[in-house]
Amino acid sequence: MILVTGAAGFIGSNFVLDWLAQSDEPVVNLDLLTYAGNLENLASLENDTRHHFVKGDIGDFELLSKLLADHKPRAVVNFAAESHVDRSIHGPEDFIQTNIVGTFHLLEAVRAYWNDLADEAKSNFRFLHVSTDEVYGSLGKDSPAFAETHRYEPNSPYSASKAASDHLVRAYHHTYSLPVLTTNCSNNYGPYHFPEKLIPLVIHNALAGKPLPIYGDGQQIRDWLYVKDHCSAIRRVLEAGRVGEVYNVGGWNEKPNLDVVHTLCAILDELSPRADGNAYKEQITYVKDRPGHDRRYAIDASKIERELGWKPAETFETGIRKTVQWYLDNQVWVSNVTSGAYKNWVGKQYGA
Repeated sequence: MILVTGAAGFIGSNFVLDWLAQSDEPVVNLDLLTYAGNLENLASLENDTRHHFVKGDIGDFELLSKLLADHKPRAVVNFAAESHVDRSIHGPEDFIQTNIVGTFHLLEAVRAYWNDLADEAKSNFRFLHVSTDEVYGSLGKDSPAFAETHRYEPNSPYSASKAASDHLVRAYHHTYSLPVLTTNCSNNYGPYHFPEKLIPLVIHNALAGKPLPIYGDGQQIRDWLYVKDHCSAIRRVLEAGRVGEVYNVGGWNEKPNLDVVHTLCAILDELSPRADGNAYKEQITYVKDRPGHDRRYAIDASKIERELGWKPAETFETGIRKTVQWYLDNQVWVSNVTSGAYKNWVGKQYGA
């Protein structure tokens, strides 16, 4: 049994689906179901007894303690986080509460549970914290990619809150010997991505005939990681990662944002042409850059490949085509999450 927090969100739900596709080990799924948490992502598991969903907050120490005592997981994988930079700029308090205070309460509950385990279970237990490359700050155009030893220099309330949570996890290992693992990933994309981030937003807006907004000159560079590759990396780190270590997870796919948008437009031109025969790139518009926008992120994923034998299975070209096709094939899901209709589905199916 493993406990996965934030497992109704984008990456978390993909992780649970992949986990149960490859293993019969049950999953307890704890998620507060905020705007980006959606049980429709996990509809295929509705009658699967290996998946036990609990609506709740990682900041709820009593609930966490009860879940840990009742289910006795051998590992906790923490995806739970507020994760959108723009939202953190306009409303940072939620990020502080969830990413810092929530992680603290989760660590406290896990520490108490771990201390009470028998010796063998105690030595085998793991707490895996999922974080981001944004904690490292911004890279110059020709600077080496972020390695695990790179100094933390967060530039947004979101990245600062994630950096603080990373430091808490590290401190609980060094102070209390809690067996932790941390992963810092690059930008994820793929199925079940709430359409506020660049790739799903561009697909959604393009098909709706809306403008495709580009911040500044569109030359901000990101390393892109297909979400199912990220899930396989987390499984590998949980399986064989060295306690107390950090592993950077990247796709080796540095792309300027504008190039990503042009690629999406070209794939959509091929797979779902506009009715008027014009190209989707005509919908591109440029908007004022956001405050403190980091210019470049890039992950050096050589440590996880060298030590654990992991590397991504998808190139950007294969992963992005799969992603566009998934959104085209799942327009009902897109319509539900953008309209809020999925909340009725959740209430009907799960009594939330």
